[in-house]
Amino acid sequence: MADFVKTGGLGEVAGALPRALRRHHDVRILIPGYRQVVERCGEIAVIGHLSGFADIPPCNLGFTETADGLGIYVLLSAELYDRDGTPYGQAGIDFGDNDLRFARLSLAAAELARGADPAWSADLLHLNDWQTALAPAYLAWRGARTPSVLTIHNLAYQGVFPKETLHRIGLPDDAFRMDGVEFYGQLSFLKAGLYYASQVTTVSETYAREITRPESGCGLDGLLRTRAACGQLAGILNGIDESWDPRIDPHLAVRFEAGDWKGKAANAEAVRQGFGLAVSRGPLFAIVSRLVHQKGIDLSLDAAQAILDGGGQLVVMGQGEGRFEHALTALATRHPGQVGVRVGFDEMAARRMFAGSDFLLMPSRFEPCGLAQMYAQRFGSLPIVHATGGLADTVEDEVTGFSFRDASVHGLREAIARALDTFGRKKRLNGMRETAMMSDRTWNGAALDYSALYSRAFGNRAMRAA
Repeated sequence: MADFVKTGGLGEVAGALPRALRRHHDVRILIPGYRQVVERCGEIAVIGHLSGFADIPPCNLGFTETADGLGIYVLLSAELYDRDGTPYGQAGIDFGDNDLRFARLSLAAAELARGADPAWSADLLHLNDWQTALAPAYLAWRGARTPSVLTIHNLAYQGVFPKETLHRIGLPDDAFRMDGVEFYGQLSFLKAGLYYASQVTTVSETYAREITRPESGCGLDGLLRTRAACGQLAGILNGIDESWDPRIDPHLAVRFEAGDWKGKAANAEAVRQGFGLAVSRGPLFAIVSRLVHQKGIDLSLDAAQAILDGGGQLVVMGQGEGRFEHALTALATRHPGQVGVRVGFDEMAARRMFAGSDFLLMPSRFEPCGLAQMYAQRFGSLPIVHATGGLADTVEDEVTGFSFRDASVHGLREAIARALDTFGRKKRLNGMRETAMMSDRTWNGAALDYSALYSRAFGNRAMRAA
């Protein structure tokens, strides 16, 4: 949850969606007591104790509130969660007991639906990704009828563990079957959730269709086709929070609005200075991304020369695979003053990059939703994207950005050529910028869609009980 700790887009969703849903529901969050969470929460009141189960250790259940009154349950277990690194691992390696760490989280969610807090209980669980996906399975095995919605943020991450994990986390032997948690001889947390949840969602309509096909289904396309055929798989596009507004953002060098292109140019100048680029009137391209194969970083590297040959400059910020970090750093070394690279992440610099750049490169091979393209649009930077998943749903070609169908260097170069041509036609460029900036990407629509889905989940519960 971005209020406390995040490793990707899910952190933003977990902070923003519950706040949008509060207009319609009594919403509370459950999160592990990671070191960063405990340090930033301040006072956490212990309101209950959760018993151990199989090899899952017991823990205390804490409760606190954010400054704006959002209720937060915190699992207090130093043994499981008080660690250096990210919530999932350290130095790029997953923690060896992630099966127990996230089985504890899933079981706690199920217990909150069964009275773990004597003052409040969940009527419905909204679960995110494999780390919580065992919750509906625990409910089913205990005979509970609480409905659940499982959202897939990236199907490629499935929480797969050896068969021996079955007994470590207290699953019954008969759960290890095709219609259960078995996945090619191993145990999949995500598959358990996909099978037992009342409703399954993912974070864009296009991605919801893509994952029912073998090429994008990561071995789960058959189960997902079944859920879709029953009307139990939906795509609901993520939004972005209201801080992404160039008129009020305190991170920017100069705040601006649609039509104020001098303000946007001032942010471009700040970015150039910050990355050591030469003064230029040419287009500024940006990459703000995890530096991994999924994000098409190799395609951007191969297409970079086309940007430079067209009079453009390139700034990059992110971290990820060492091969890409090294290749980008080498590119900057070969082209001083024209390419700037920063390995790591800085919030202020990222926002200025969105505000100052003319184009954002995002040639992801697959992208369930994506947020960077929406941030860019809000700040008048036109995304250049591979038409997949949420990128296809948010970028209209030559209206709010540029898209290409074939995930190849050729496809990306062709889109860059069209962007460079548009940069030379200011009336057209500014028209596209204004259209992109006026796109409604708030969470309000998504909150209404989820509310409707919750109602369907209650209906599914009644039908299953019958």
